[in-house]
Amino acid sequence: MTRREKAIENFMNGYNCSQSVVLAFSDMLPVDTTELLKLSSSFGGGMGRLREVCGSVSAMFMVAGLLYGYDGPETGQVKADHYARIQELAHRFEEKHGTIICREMLGLSVHHDVPTPEARTKEYYRKRPCPEIAGDAAEILERYIEENPLKQGI
Repeated sequence: MTRREKAIENFMNGYNCSQSVVLAFSDMLPVDTTELLKLSSSFGGGMGRLREVCGSVSAMFMVAGLLYGYDGPETGQVKADHYARIQELAHRFEEKHGTIICREMLGLSVHHDVPTPEARTKEYYRKRPCPEIAGDAAEILERYIEENPLKQGI
C-alpha cells in the first residue's frame, strides 16, 4: 500500500486530515504512534476547524521537521535550509490545489468554523475532497523524501 493510499484509508477510518498523513509516515518517525496522533490532532480542519492552513499540509511540515529538522536555537543557514524545504513542500501542494488554506480548498467563506466536526456520513464523504487532499499531501511528501534521502541514523 502506498503512503497516499494509507493516508486516504486513515481518513476514511475517522482520523482527521493531519493525523491521516502523519500516521501514513509513522513507521519512519522516531516518535510513538500515540504521541504522533495526539500532536497532529490539533491541526484537523485547518487547525482546529479554524479553516486556516490545511491539516494535511501541516502534517507534511511536522513529518519533514521530524525527518530533516534542526533541534537547536538556529539562526543561520540550517534554519534557512529547513524553511526552504518547507516552502518547497507548500509550493508543490499549491501547484496541485492552488492554495494551502483549508477554507479555500473547500469553497467555504467562514474563517473560524464551529468546533464540532461533522458526522462522517456517506454525504460527508461525497461533498468533501479531504481524503484525496490527504492522499495528495502524503504523495508529495513521499516523493520529496525519495528525492532527498535521509541521513543515516534517522
